Amino acid sequence: MKTISILNLKGGVAKTFTAANMAYELYRRGYKVLLIDNDKQGNLSKAYSRYDAENVAPITRLLAGDWESADELIQHTEYEGIDIVTANMSLFGATWNLTKEDSENQIERYKALVTAKVLGFGYAKFDYIETERAYDYCIIDNPPDIGLNVVNALAITDEVIVPVKVDEDALEGLDIVTEQIEDAKAFNPALKLAGVLITSYQNTDGEAAGVEWLEQKTDFNILGIIRYSKKVAENTFMRKPIYEYSPCCGAAQGYKKFVTAYTGKAR
Repeated sequence: MKTISILNLKGGVAKTFTAANMAYELYRRGYKVLLIDNDKQGNLSKAYSRYDAENVAPITRLLAGDWESADELIQHTEYEGIDIVTANMSLFGATWNLTKEDSENQIERYKALVTAKVLGFGYAKFDYIETERAYDYCIIDNPPDIGLNVVNALAITDEVIVPVKVDEDALEGLDIVTEQIEDAKAFNPALKLAGVLITSYQNTDGEAAGVEWLEQKTDFNILGIIRYSKKVAENTFMRKPIYEYSPCCGAAQGYKKFVTAYTGKAR
């Protein structure tokens, strides 16, 4: 299982939208995907119609260590091949409580899920196997901060993808993200920055210049460009992957090309 964290310390750059649609595009290519909603706002959980505001969220229980079986944490979605660990505001309290604990495994709470056993898909549908064997990809949607929940996510992450909108503030923030990833290598030496995904791109002179600057003046790998589309705003009310809602729009085609390039597998 390859674990990818979607991370940017700046809000409003389509982190959740990227996590949701990357998962769907991987699913369309036949991969099994586990989503982890690591943001107390629970927007990824809402995107897959699994948000529950009333009960303690599974991600909260995972962070607190208050669980015995992965079945208590992982929920199926309507897509046979995409599962999710959901979040809500209860994650805020768990993150705060963990900062006050004097525990040796403060940054290893999410590791327990990787080795826990779950019911697999396909050939293993009726057998319990380790989570890392049951899924091809795990995608973690992170909030725009570095709390202990994000540190726990980075501890199990293989690659970080940074969604960015092309403006001065976003480009400056990339240096901060890079520093955080370097710091996280102290407890996860294998962690690496896969690159940046440009989102909500409009082909103006200013944004074109920003992309050119990224390509020529920095070492950041540009993984793809997602064009701005009015269909994205409409889709927030539909709770569907953008490819299902409007497959021909620029955003849907952008995520399709991005995932094809990322995996080398077209669909």
